[in-house]
Amino acid sequence: MILMIAGCATLPKNFDRPKSYAFADTENSSLAKTFAKEKAAHPGNSGFHVLGNGLDAFVARAVLSQNAERSIDVQYFIYHNDLVGRLFTDLLLKAADRGVRVRLLVDDIHLGGRDFGAMVMDSHPNIEVRIFNPFSRNVGRTSQFVTRLGSVTRRMHNKSFTVDNQFTILGGRNIGNEYFEADPDLEFEDLDVMAIGPVVKEVSSVFDRYWNSELAYPVSVLFKGKPPTAEQVEKLRGELNKYVADQTDSEYLRALRNSDLANKFRMDQVDFGWGDAEVVYDQPEKLLHGFSENQYHLSPMLIPYWKAVKKELIIFSPYFVPGKSGTAFLTQLAQRGVRVRILTNSLASNDVGLVHAGYMKYRKDLLRGGVELYELNKKLSRKERKVKKGTSGSSKASLHAKSFVFDRKQVFIGSLNLDPRALVYNTEIGVVLNVPIIAEEMAKWFDENINQLAFRLELKKDENGDENLLWHGVVNGKEHTFDVEPYAGFWRRFGISIMSIFPIESQL
Repeated sequence: MILMIAGCATLPKNFDRPKSYAFADTENSSLAKTFAKEKAAHPGNSGFHVLGNGLDAFVARAVLSQNAERSIDVQYFIYHNDLVGRLFTDLLLKAADRGVRVRLLVDDIHLGGRDFGAMVMDSHPNIEVRIFNPFSRNVGRTSQFVTRLGSVTRRMHNKSFTVDNQFTILGGRNIGNEYFEADPDLEFEDLDVMAIGPVVKEVSSVFDRYWNSELAYPVSVLFKGKPPTAEQVEKLRGELNKYVADQTDSEYLRALRNSDLANKFRMDQVDFGWGDAEVVYDQPEKLLHGFSENQYHLSPMLIPYWKAVKKELIIFSPYFVPGKSGTAFLTQLAQRGVRVRILTNSLASNDVGLVHAGYMKYRKDLLRGGVELYELNKKLSRKERKVKKGTSGSSKASLHAKSFVFDRKQVFIGSLNLDPRALVYNTEIGVVLNVPIIAEEMAKWFDENINQLAFRLELKKDENGDENLLWHGVVNGKEHTFDVEPYAGFWRRFGISIMSIFPIESQL
């Protein structure tokens, strides 16, 4: 049966995949002119504005979309059809209505059953939709995780949004409510950076490599049904228009309009930190080659920054599975005098329990080696939920930002987690900013907030000489110490402990 399914799991061949590239002649666009003086004052450098909260992150995308004149290039791992997803889709459609070319490249992992909607988008004369590393449409997806193991289990995790080849946004956010403070039950603590200057051209070049890759399939060649009719397109567009119009006075739209960045755009006070930068990325061919062929990998581009650290390394990684080699490297840094501090998710805040099962095996070794470990300690208040959507209920926050601060001089911001799946299996992208003012601000934020936002882990010996973990944090305004995983019940702790026994680390 498996052989029969495998034989049916085929992808289209011998189809037309027209190549296209970022526009190079966009210096006369409105977005280019807006910050022309600032760019002229920093020749050869790029400008960066950190998007530390979800409201500002959506506002940045909205403002850039609304001012686009030539092109919007969109590349994401996840693109939900929720409130944020629909607002985002509306922005792209309205830009396309003005004549803007929109290229939308989405990984196929969460697109099951959504080909028709993608075809509706693709039917717009100024929008083209491509699906990266698609599942076969001939058989069910679940079986392909077995029959195409090593193929469909490797995904495009990249996240980039580039407008007129003049502005780009990179970071950890996908398109969905939880990434932009619109979900009352879950908020991801995430991080993006908006950039202008030479770095934008580098991001566009990377996008073009993925867009023209043999793994990027036009949705029109994957779709199995009848193409949407003009009447169907008009009907769905009308429904979207009504949905967006109905949100005008919603709590979330009001929060967007009153966000810090929205006010800065209105008052022309958006500031940038300037410096040189390097875009680091996996090549799309990584998914076509063996794990050992690291010439296609992002990792060799980042290694020099890690090795150059002299005094301090701060790591934000929601999914943190360092493995034996990573643990050895970090403890060696600590032992030669580098202060290494890591913020990751606690068991309670981690949205992928299996990752915690892989991470927990290395905690004691890291702490013994002098590495400082912190795990997120945050629950959303009713006020925070109301600001986002006006609803109540149980809520939690989860760390999703992926960033590294090197000696308070350089910062990596991107899609890369420090786990085997990101480093070996999937493709990623990010940027290393050589902008000390931003690096210092992020390190200072860590210094001032970490004890309120996270548990500090301690390895302590009891009277029998056994080592036990303790979690020190603030609960209801008072310092509190846990001797088991905080906010996690017995059965969840038990289940994760059992999972940690199995040899699944390479898949995490």
